Amino acid sequence: MKLHVPPAPSAGLRSAKALGLTLLCGVLGALPALAGPFEVAVSPSRFEVSGKSGGRVGQALTIHNIGAQPTELALRTIDWTYTPTGQIAYYDELVPGSCRPWVTLERKTVKIAARSKLSFRFQVDVPPGSPRGECRFMLAVEGVEPAHKALVEGGNASLSLPVSGRIAVAVYMAVDGAEPKLTMEQFGVMDIKGKRTPVVTVTNAGDAHGRIDGSLDATDARGLKFELLPEGTPILPGQTRTLPLMARAEGNQAPPEFALPLKASGTLEWEKGGFKIEADFK
Repeated sequence: MKLHVPPAPSAGLRSAKALGLTLLCGVLGALPALAGPFEVAVSPSRFEVSGKSGGRVGQALTIHNIGAQPTELALRTIDWTYTPTGQIAYYDELVPGSCRPWVTLERKTVKIAARSKLSFRFQVDVPPGSPRGECRFMLAVEGVEPAHKALVEGGNASLSLPVSGRIAVAVYMAVDGAEPKLTMEQFGVMDIKGKRTPVVTVTNAGDAHGRIDGSLDATDARGLKFELLPEGTPILPGQTRTLPLMARAEGNQAPPEFALPLKASGTLEWEKGGFKIEADFK
């Protein structure tokens, strides 16, 4: 079982409130504005659950209509791929090894009254004899008309269709104890968007995705003290990823502007352990 997943945002409430907005705009490109606002939020922003071969796992997504008008939404599953450099691609058709056939949605469309919410259920039935691994897919919550158009056009429908709004929720299910196995390969500095940025390189030799968390206490060349936080995007099985370390912002303030070289120390954590770091970033 080999699935591909893009990153998911940090857990919590994920929302879209804008005319012609799509949360997949990085792949879809510029989209035309449609006739109405998409004022929807969902929680949680991702699911991380465990299952067993031959077993069933049920979950519920809470969908909020934060607008002043009733809204009708369509829900479906999507496959996606995610490269070590953070490039995302989305697929309506089943990718090789997709576990989307295991998924049953409560229904295809929902209608939510103004400033109301509902609970949407889905389940994953793992076929008996399935190998240990991670089932990964995405739930797409979309404005109803473009979503229906994509479904009608068939399994190869293009995600470049105009959409009034879309929220994507990643689902990660570890089957039969699948788990990440992360190792810290190196740390250093690289150019990211024209700025010299501290980075760490991490390899995942496990059979489920992992994430780096925690913080480092840093002091820059001018004596400024601040915290460095790792990018929280997933590291998929078999990937080696170089992740930036970003200065923590305090409250509503912008992150501090630091000057290299800097010294940093602390622990970067992951699901099964941590990495103690004493480093000079030059």
